[in-house]
Amino acid sequence: MKETRIFDLLTRYIELFPNKKIALAWKKDNVWVEYGIKEYVEIVNNLSYAFIKLGIKPKDKIAIISHNRPEWNMLDMAIMQIGAITVPIYPKISERDYHHILNHSDAKLVVVETDSVIDKIENIINDVPSLDLVYTLGKHGTYPTFEQLVDFGETFQNPIELADRRASINSNDLATIIYTSGTIDIPKGVMLSHSNILNQIANLKHIPDPKSNTAISFLPLSHVYERMMVFLYQYLGMSIYYLQSTESLSFDMRKIKPTMFTMIPRIIEEIYNKVLDRGKRLKGINRITYMWAINLANNYEIEDSKRTKFYNFEYKIADKLVYSKIRKLLVGSSRFDIMVSGGDKIREKLAAFFSAIGLPVFEGYGLTEASPVIAVSNRAKDGREAGTVGTPLNGVEVKIAENGELLCRGHNVMLGYYKNEELTKQVIDEKGWLKTGDLAEITEKGQIIIHGRMTDMIKLSSGTIINPVPIELKLSESRFIKYAVVCGENRDYPVALINPDFIFLEKWCEKHDINYKTKEDIINNSKVYKRYIKTIDKYNSIFNEVERVKKFELISDEWTLENNILSPLNIRRYEVLNRYKDIIDKLYL
Repeated sequence: MKETRIFDLLTRYIELFPNKKIALAWKKDNVWVEYGIKEYVEIVNNLSYAFIKLGIKPKDKIAIISHNRPEWNMLDMAIMQIGAITVPIYPKISERDYHHILNHSDAKLVVVETDSVIDKIENIINDVPSLDLVYTLGKHGTYPTFEQLVDFGETFQNPIELADRRASINSNDLATIIYTSGTIDIPKGVMLSHSNILNQIANLKHIPDPKSNTAISFLPLSHVYERMMVFLYQYLGMSIYYLQSTESLSFDMRKIKPTMFTMIPRIIEEIYNKVLDRGKRLKGINRITYMWAINLANNYEIEDSKRTKFYNFEYKIADKLVYSKIRKLLVGSSRFDIMVSGGDKIREKLAAFFSAIGLPVFEGYGLTEASPVIAVSNRAKDGREAGTVGTPLNGVEVKIAENGELLCRGHNVMLGYYKNEELTKQVIDEKGWLKTGDLAEITEKGQIIIHGRMTDMIKLSSGTIINPVPIELKLSESRFIKYAVVCGENRDYPVALINPDFIFLEKWCEKHDINYKTKEDIINNSKVYKRYIKTIDKYNSIFNEVERVKKFELISDEWTLENNILSPLNIRRYEVLNRYKDIIDKLYL
């Protein structure tokens, strides 16, 4: 791989795919806006000229606060190719976190998308002495726009200065500072180099099929997981379509016909439930055939050698009658390659099901401090097995510490935390081993099994330690349960906070003649509560006595990104335990 700086990906793209009509696209006002590779590069260069004219120096920090859209990539590449540092910020965080990140990073310029974010920025701008310039994506009366920034750069082109800036940048130079979510303490700035990211691409480029040419993206680019994958798409010359919402996911996928994308388990679960509900609406022989195929897919063995000849015979019939139709319904074609799942652990049944219907799930594992991928499922022998996150990337070493924690070392380990050498030394030892904070095991075949965060383990008053993750995963298999959080630290037994799937639950209530006006009416209904007791008892039977949920509370609040209970990739456990502390206390009375 000859590319040594992230922005070299554009040089590669335009050399190998010069006639690519769609490099980036997004839906604006319900109309797709598309950019070819040449237009993409031209805008990037004009942005770089603008930054240079505005006085942005190498190592200056520029923040991007925006949802996914082509301008995000244009800004990112333009910032990096002049030697400045990109600071991506998620557009749905608190004013307090904006204040901390912009100050801590010494941001000199910020590009902001939404009015709600601009309001927060205006409230703190006088408290960020480093911040000189604010631009907006879209019109806003107070600040200049992205389009004006591009026009400004076109007016003051300086190709000699840009070439000098590019030439001065080395592979090991800092490219970006990514701030962690800060669920417990203040966000930490993870410093990643050009080399960190490019080594990810070098060791992931073989996983997509060479014929895979179209990707959709909706997980946030402010998170390193999606951003790194988008860099990979560009390396492979793929067309990237940004979706602004998952609400129209199926419709958009049928239109775009993607060959790959990234997912998180909770969205995969929602898609599975919709597929299941579709079958339940069928009648007669169609319903019988459909549900037979669903059950067959649920029991699919990912490893080819584990499937019997009779199963493969049944599978061919199911694929022709049912799976091919589901694929067309979900992604619009039969040429789909893979979806990569990250964040929380995915249930094995879901990985089996989607692999069976021709939308194979490749599960990956990592963290921001590891650029982010440590391990991922792959197409090599023993590279993909249910219940594991695959094998480590080439050049990444892993081992299990005495306390069960997974450690990793290699080209993916961050440069350190920005302005925090002491904390850096706490997580990276003198031999270069990064402490992941996850309990894990490594199989004889070299595959990694993640058991959960060390900080999530629950120590009961008896001294017994239990892992809440397997319990929560099992509970969430129920259609009645959207999210479950198990707790019990220093208590006598585990309890659970249950966030119901109200879409399903409301249909159940109507079917059972239960009248209600509000969600509170539903969760306070005795018949509903008894149904949840039955569900909890069913899953409790799977676990040891000490792991069984003794009490639970139904929570009517919606758990969302906006109210900070969900992060882009998972549930903020600490936020749940803190917000519902009084309810948890009552469960132990």
